[in-house]
This record gives sequence, structure tokens and C-alpha cells, in this order.
Amino acid sequence: MSASDRYLDYSGRADRPSGGVRRVPVDTPSGTFTVWTKRVGNNPRLAVLLLHGGPGATHEYLEACDSYLPAAGIEYYYYDQLGSGFSDQPDEPSLWDLDRFVDEVEQVRAALGLGAGNFVLYGQSWGGILATEYALAHQDQLRGLVISNMMASAPAYTAYAEQVLMPELDPAVVAEIKALEAAGDIENPRYLELLVPHYERHLLRMPTESWPDPVQRGLAHINPKIYVPMQGPSELGMSAQAKLARWDRVGDLHRITVPTLVIGARYDTMDPAHMEMMSGLLPQGSYLYCPNGSHLAMYDDQETYFAGLTAFLGGLPTRQG
Repeated sequence: MSASDRYLDYSGRADRPSGGVRRVPVDTPSGTFTVWTKRVGNNPRLAVLLLHGGPGATHEYLEACDSYLPAAGIEYYYYDQLGSGFSDQPDEPSLWDLDRFVDEVEQVRAALGLGAGNFVLYGQSWGGILATEYALAHQDQLRGLVISNMMASAPAYTAYAEQVLMPELDPAVVAEIKALEAAGDIENPRYLELLVPHYERHLLRMPTESWPDPVQRGLAHINPKIYVPMQGPSELGMSAQAKLARWDRVGDLHRITVPTLVIGARYDTMDPAHMEMMSGLLPQGSYLYCPNGSHLAMYDDQETYFAGLTAFLGGLPTRQG
């Protein structure tokens, strides 16, 4: 299937505008592939690259930005990471590696002509892990950083899921979820059925049948060949065998010296207290709390989320690039 065919399939509309779309070549140890980007707006002083979650999800659920960022005069880029959405999807497991994804982001930044004078990196969920790692490696290229709905420690996230989130569910339900995960049967409709109460409380606080179209599309197009090895099959914390299971950067946050906004939410799958703690460890950190939000607080606490995000972006000090 061609990239253009996938685009029609994903959007459901053949007339969806394609202005600002650019495919960026990315060199990897397995060859050169291309990733999909789309620019919205035009502000040479402030450009935000959006890193979606997953790993292996798509840019689609971040389309809530269209209702707020243009009015604030912010240029931003949608971007499907390699293996996701409209980008190339090579069947090469060795590519699903954190360091390689960081290198990919750096190649995309350079190709788009972004730098310290205007470049803000935004990462949501898994994108927050990727944004954190990028900042530790390349913060000389950053004007600012946003870490949304992601803790700085995978073990702490898993502990929060086990100690706080799982006890909210019926123990029999948790046991059945774990049994399906252990059997690798996560495509079973029963698996989704069991997780619906968790999703509606902690992923997006509205009935699943009324979730906005960008969310429906984004979740429908997750690439399990990336998600499972990196995160594990579990929707309740990371599995012990996952590549990211031992990722922890709490002790390194003090090294990120650019202005950084951390966003947490009351009902998030991530511990909001941990995310507030992160903001205190960052030398120029600030914290945005969404009291009515969940993991996708850009939808269920939208006004709070985007008011705080646009205020942070608009208040960034200038930096010579």
C-alpha cells in the first residue's frame, strides 16, 4: 500500500488538505527510510515538533492542537515516527530502539531547519520519554521542552499502575487481563472489553463510543510490532521484558537546563505527584496540572491544557540560534 493510499484510509476523507506535508529521509543502520511530517502555521521564532505516544501510535490523536495553536500564532509540526502512521514501516525489529529514535528526531529537526532560536520539542506519553532523551543529548538545539503525561521513570510508572490503578479494578478482571496478556491474546475482543472501565477513567474520561475521531484513528493505527517489544503487551504498566522497562532519568533531570513544562493530570495513568516532582528537579521547570484530565488531558481538560501550553510557549525567552 502506498503512503498516499494509507493517508486516504486513515483520514476517511479523500479531500483532506495536504499542504505543508513533507517526507524526510532518515538514515538508519538498516538503510534509509522516510518519515511523514506536516507543518501547520508560519512563525520563524517559534516552531514546535510534536512527538506522539505509543510507542508506535500516530500523530492523529494530537490533532486537538488545531483548535488552539494556530490562534496563538504557533508554528507546529505533526510527525509520524518511523514505523508509524504515514511514515515507512520497515519490518526490522532492531530499529525499535530508544537511541535510534533519538537520532531520528535529530535528523528530522535538521531537515526541517529548526534550531535553538525557535525549536521547541513536545513529547506526550512515550513521546515524553523520547523528548527527555533528546534533550539530554541535544539540548543545545532547543529553545524549550514540553513533557506531557509521562513520568521520568518506567519502574515508578509500573509501580503506580500496580499500587494505585490496578486496585481500582475487580481482582478477577485484573487476573483475566493478565492471563490474556501472558497468552499473547491482546487482539481478543474480550481484552478490550475488560479494559474499557480503565480507559474511561484514566485514558480519556468519556464513554469510548464518543471518543473524538482523532483519538479513534490514532488508537486504531498503533503498530503492535513497535508497541509490544518496547512497552510490552500490558496496558497496566510496562512488562518486565519490555525494552523500556528499566528506563529511569529522574537522576538526570538536573542536566536539562532549557525551559521545560511538565504536564500532569488528576486521573492520568501517570502519577501526577511524580510529574510535579519532575518539574522541581528541572532547573527551569514548571508544572501544569489538569484537575479534570486523564492521560489525554488535551481532550478531557482541554481548556486548562491548552491555556497552560500556549502560555508557556508564548512566554519562552528568546535564544540565539
